[in-house]
Amino acid sequence: MTAMSDVTVLLLTFFMLTSTFIQKEPVSVSPPQSVSEVKIPESNIVSILIDPNGKVFMSFDNPKDREAALREVGKAYNIDFTPEELKKFSLLPSFGVPIIGMQKFLGLSPEDQDKVITNYGIPCDSTDNQFKIWMQTARQVWSERIQDVVRENPELAARKPQLAIAIKADANTPYPLIRDIMNTLQELREQRYNLITSLRNAPAGA
Repeated sequence: MTAMSDVTVLLLTFFMLTSTFIQKEPVSVSPPQSVSEVKIPESNIVSILIDPNGKVFMSFDNPKDREAALREVGKAYNIDFTPEELKKFSLLPSFGVPIIGMQKFLGLSPEDQDKVITNYGIPCDSTDNQFKIWMQTARQVWSERIQDVVRENPELAARKPQLAIAIKADANTPYPLIRDIMNTLQELREQRYNLITSLRNAPAGA
């Protein structure tokens, strides 16, 4: 029994140290199926989530990038966020609230945030394309952070990472809504991005 207990503890420790926790998403999305098995990077990535109604949500994998991005987007809209608000935003796994209502949203409890965030989404229409501003800012703050890292570690210059963009949309999201997001990325000269799908078994003989 002692030996079995030791093995159990070792296995439990192994799984705890090697497991990757799935980030909480603001809306439930069922992506279309494909047979592609290309792995999405776990770092240096901007994730774009589109629900069946076309509401857009985003997440950055680095908390410092989130904080810096909110500060810069706030400047674009003449909104000054407090250090406490910036800290709260940096801890959010994802976001999708119009910038004008961000301070009110950050003042809510985590439970209330989860309840109301599904009512919003980042505006991405032609009259107020906040998604474009978020993407521009995300690219800017990421680039500045990487430059700082390279300055401190010149040996990393030869293998400087690239910013990855991943789009995860529901299988029932109308294509024109996804196309609008892609068009915005093209306007920013972001020609490469990943489309997240669920794995489907390839047909026999394929």
